[in-house]
Amino acid sequence: MKWKKMIMAGSVLSASLLLAACNKAVDSEKEKDGDITTLTFFSADLTKDDKFDNPVAKEITKKTGVKLEISHPVGGDTQAVPLMIASGDYPDLIFGKGDLNKLIDAGAVIPLDELIEDKGDNLKALYGDQLVRLKNNTEDPQIYHVGTGGMTNTVLNPSGTFKIQLEVLKELGYPEIKTLEDYENALKAYKEKYPQINGQDTIGLSLLGSDWRWLITVGNPAGYASGYQDDGQWLVDESTGETRYKFQDEKVKEYFKWLNHMYDEGLVDPESFTQKYDTYIAKISSGRVIGLADQNWDINDGIAALKADGQSWRTYAPLPVTLEEGILQPDTKDYGYTGTVGVSISSTSKQQEKAFGFLDWMASEEAQILVNWGIEGENYEIKDGKRVATDIKESQTDPNYSLKTGVGNYIYPFPQWGTGAVDSTGQPISRSDTKELAMSNYTEEEKEVISSYGHEVWADFFPSPVELGQTKHGRAYEIAIPASSDLTVIQQKADDYTTQAITDIIISPPSEFEQKWSEMQTKLKEMGIDKASSDMTGLVKDRMKLWAN
Repeated sequence: MKWKKMIMAGSVLSASLLLAACNKAVDSEKEKDGDITTLTFFSADLTKDDKFDNPVAKEITKKTGVKLEISHPVGGDTQAVPLMIASGDYPDLIFGKGDLNKLIDAGAVIPLDELIEDKGDNLKALYGDQLVRLKNNTEDPQIYHVGTGGMTNTVLNPSGTFKIQLEVLKELGYPEIKTLEDYENALKAYKEKYPQINGQDTIGLSLLGSDWRWLITVGNPAGYASGYQDDGQWLVDESTGETRYKFQDEKVKEYFKWLNHMYDEGLVDPESFTQKYDTYIAKISSGRVIGLADQNWDINDGIAALKADGQSWRTYAPLPVTLEEGILQPDTKDYGYTGTVGVSISSTSKQQEKAFGFLDWMASEEAQILVNWGIEGENYEIKDGKRVATDIKESQTDPNYSLKTGVGNYIYPFPQWGTGAVDSTGQPISRSDTKELAMSNYTEEEKEVISSYGHEVWADFFPSPVELGQTKHGRAYEIAIPASSDLTVIQQKADDYTTQAITDIIISPPSEFEQKWSEMQTKLKEMGIDKASSDMTGLVKDRMKLWAN
């Protein structure tokens, strides 16, 4: 198995670029500057270089004696962790995300149970009886990671949903937009009335289907519109644990039939499946894209550019759009603590106790206030005994704000109290955890739109967490799949195939939709998708059993 991995690794050129940082990273004879220890850290989700030298990072170093040397995948590469495993070289800290079980099987990361019990006071206080949700599985109930998910999850600003420009809502007299048909009608009416914006052709709905963001701008919206919680490429029956591949579902099919119709009508950006990220953000920044289906964090640069350019009316309202009325859009669902992936400590690190001490400190109240609020006197001040942000405009208009200041930059994937948590004085840990804080961060244009619908925050447009219910399994996409399972191979083949097949279906004439959809279903079965669904069902049921103990 090791030999096969080494053969695979040798064929991955892009990943070799990454390991210039990672190989150096694991030279665990760490440089020390006085009492400062440098810990190397690989983050599978990071996309920008971070020198860990902003004010918040420096304060973390001051408090912990630790400086992070951070590396990340190059160009969205997915082979970085397999290449680490093949070489046997690891950084001190690893956020491997979905490759966690590969790291566990390779002996690349250490169990943390004894360290948590003996030296993890902050982690024990944070997780309490939810520590069980950090355990690997029923066969190997050890803890190999901490972090990513918050212990509380109050959603005041929904993210992964359909969005429409504030200007469109205002121009159309603030219509109720609840269904795909409502959304389509609004885009069409505005586009017909204003075929150009700022001297350029108006774009109805722009997507980003040319890279991994296909999953969040094309695949995920299909599930949201159908009323399914975010389980990645899976759909889970919450009562039984039965799990199936999302792109076999009839409601999901209806969503793509609508998207195919939208493309045929000229309401979908024709470059949606070829444009690169920079082009996509440039279009948003220009103000001419009136509709999106994306996560907030993915479009932040474009939103900041619009605000900086005085085009706040061209920013977006999140909407609970579904296939039809009666379906509950799940974006405000409280998943509870789902911490099934996170930051691990490598087995080769010579600084394991230092690394653990760092992770434990990140779970402390002091750390949580720092990473969420920044530096007192620079990012916030105390008024009447309460923290008040003083750099809101900068945070809204500077796309590099988090990286430059450090505010918000080191919350994920480290241990976090979560949105809705309060400190020992009863104050919110996050800068936008209460309605009052969320409203203080809104632009005047956002406030005008929200109040025109009789609401206070964007979440008021959506179903309440109580209506959406709890989940017994967390989120299926966070379950670390055993490295020895056929499931990983089958799902990867299915994901690669459906990305191309559904793209082709969307841009084809509507008369070909049924035939092509049927051909896709046949092909998925030939790939073994039923076996993959059965294997995933087993993992979900195991999760439910583990968490129920």
